[in-house]
Amino acid sequence: MLTIIEKVIFLQDVDVFAEITTEQLSHIAAITEEIEFEPGTTILERDEPGEALYLVLEGKVRLHRDGREILVAEEKGIFGSWALFDNEQPNIATATALEPTRVLKIDREEFYEVVADYVEITQGIFKWLARRVRQVGEKIIKVEKEDAS
Repeated sequence: MLTIIEKVIFLQDVDVFAEITTEQLSHIAAITEEIEFEPGTTILERDEPGEALYLVLEGKVRLHRDGREILVAEEKGIFGSWALFDNEQPNIATATALEPTRVLKIDREEFYEVVADYVEITQGIFKWLARRVRQVGEKIIKVEKEDAS
């Protein structure tokens, strides 16, 4: 099992937490739960309520929907992230461990308690969300330009 310091070091390299200080990450690290899954284990079920974000420590997790692979999350990959921000929508995909896998799980309710106490974490997450939305917008513009050519 990882120590809080080891969790902080890991979290520093995860995109969603890139804008958050080491001190603030220690609060997030304190609420993470380390979980191991055997190959073939379903971690998230499509259309079930999303309740947590998962970060892959080691192993591989396949996200799939209707038999089609959406992506494979590997070390430092994340899935279930929208569960932290939107408790109205169910999971959009099923997540299945492809090999022995260890993850850090961040429960939505515990995450809300931490961000309520530390506005800097909320600000860092907003910066990440804004960057992601901007990247999607840039991809759309690029595709539109290519289609117009």
